Amino acid sequence: MPARTTPSYLAFDKAAYPWKPDINYRVRPTRYRVGKGEQGVLICEPYKSELAPHWRFKTPSIAKRSAGTIYKMFVSYLDEDDFVGADMARKFLQMGFTRARRYANYKAGRKYDKEHGYKPKQRGTGDPGKAESAAIFYGYWKRAKSEKRYAARKKEWKGRYG
Repeated sequence: MPARTTPSYLAFDKAAYPWKPDINYRVRPTRYRVGKGEQGVLICEPYKSELAPHWRFKTPSIAKRSAGTIYKMFVSYLDEDDFVGADMARKFLQMGFTRARRYANYKAGRKYDKEHGYKPKQRGTGDPGKAESAAIFYGYWKRAKSEKRYAARKKEWKGRYG
């Protein structure tokens, strides 16, 4: 797959985006869609507000504490039979990995140079310590994805709601 030449957010279609900030997904869980990757992670309330305060990756020790807390929340959501909460926690773990990798690869975590027509910046200019933070989140994310209860609920949810 060729590298993207411009950031996807430049062509973002807000109206077509299935996740909406004005929906309480705990009250109306059937409105939630699993989607791809991290879609909806910074929109779906009340989960965003519950998970975001714990999401940190500045140093490996902070990342370990953060990922561990979010994973515990993931398990708790599963124990409460709250698939939406579990999926959102899984998305925060995935986002911890992808964002920490972005900061490991690019100075200040910026992949595109806005000043030069959004040309991709050179890789390898970032913070090497963030690679360890990314690895921590990666391990927890993979653990969450492979959790049997979660995998069964996700398959059922996608078949039923999307």
